[in-house]
Amino acid sequence: MTVTAPQPTTASRRAVFPFTAVIGQGDMKLALLLNVIDPRIGGVMIMGDRGTGKSTTIRALADLLPEIEVVADDPFSRSPQDLDVQQERPGQTLPVARKKVPMVDLPLGATEDRVCGTIDIEKALAEGVKAFEPGLLAKANRGILYVDEVNLLDDHLVDVLLDSAASGWNTVEREGISIRHPAQFVLVGSGNPEEGELRPQLLDRFGMHAEIRTVKDPELRVQIVEQRSDFDQDPQTYLANHQTEQDALQQRLVEAQMRLPSVTLDHDYRVKISQVCSELDVDGLRGDIVTNRAAKALAAYEGRTEVVLDDIRRVIALCLRHRLRKDPLESIDTGYKVEKVFSQVFGVSLDAEEMAANGRQPAAVG
Repeated sequence: MTVTAPQPTTASRRAVFPFTAVIGQGDMKLALLLNVIDPRIGGVMIMGDRGTGKSTTIRALADLLPEIEVVADDPFSRSPQDLDVQQERPGQTLPVARKKVPMVDLPLGATEDRVCGTIDIEKALAEGVKAFEPGLLAKANRGILYVDEVNLLDDHLVDVLLDSAASGWNTVEREGISIRHPAQFVLVGSGNPEEGELRPQLLDRFGMHAEIRTVKDPELRVQIVEQRSDFDQDPQTYLANHQTEQDALQQRLVEAQMRLPSVTLDHDYRVKISQVCSELDVDGLRGDIVTNRAAKALAAYEGRTEVVLDDIRRVIALCLRHRLRKDPLESIDTGYKVEKVFSQVFGVSLDAEEMAANGRQPAAVG
C-alpha cells in the first residue's frame, strides 16, 4: 500500500499544527488514534477546560492521515472499488483522484437540512426536476466529522449524527424523494463541562470519552507556549522539522489498519471485560463491544496480533467511564471506579502514581 505523506504546506492549503508536536493529553490522542484505526469504535467525546488544544489536536489528526483514492466527480468521496459506484456506472471507466481525508466542522447553528441534505431548489426551479443537494454528512463520508461544543447542540441533531455514525448510512426523505447514501465517518465531539453535559442516553452512544485538563507544570506550560510560538512564526520550517515523525506515525496507522483484522482477543479476557461491565452496572452491551474493539485496535497499533492485559487496562476507563452515570446531575467518573473494578476482576494491583498522573482519583479526594 502506497502512503502519501502530507505536504508541509502549500499556497492553497492552510498550515496545520503537527499531531506529533502536541504535548501531553495522552488520553485524547490515544482515543483519536484508535478510532482512526477502527472507526467502528464509535467516535470520541472530548471534554475539558478551554484552551487545552482540543480543536488543534483534532485538526492535526485529520491532516496527518494519508490521502485517499476517490471517484473524482462523486459527491460522497466514494472509493473506485465501491460496489455501489460500479453498479451505478457499469462498464464505465471511473475518473480517479486522490484527496485529503475530509475534515468537516459542524457549526452549532446548522439546520437538519444542512446536516442531512435537502432538495436542490435551484435545479427544481430551473429544470423542473427533483434533485438531492448533499449535506455535511455526505461531505464527511470516509473522514472526520467534528462538532465543537457538542453539549450545546440540539439533541435531535446529536441523535441524527450518532445514528449515521453507528449505521454508516444517511437516509433522507424529502418531498417524495428518498435518498440513501454512505456516511462512514469518525464522529468527534468536544466541549467544556462548565457549559453543560450531554444527556446520559446520548453520552452512551459515543464509543470513548476522554477528559483533559489544563497542564499545571510550569515547565511544560512554557514548552507548549514556545512550541506554538515557533509554529506561528514559521509554519513551513516547523512542519519540516516534524515531517519525519509525522511520516512514521502515518505509516504506523496504515500498518495498524491492515493488521487489525488478524488481531485476536482471548475468550477469558472477553469474559472478564463483560464481568467488569456487569459489576459497574453498565446498561446495554455497548461498553463490552467498544472495549473489545478498542483493545484490538491498540494491539494493532502496538504491532501485535494478540491483545494483552495492558491493552485492556489502557482503554477500559476511556470506554466505560461515561456509561456509569444514571442521574443527569451526576458528574462523569474520572476513571477511578472503572480501574478499581478492573483491578479486582483481572487480579492486578492499582498503580496509584500512574492513576494520579492521569487524574484518576476517587471523587472524594481534593
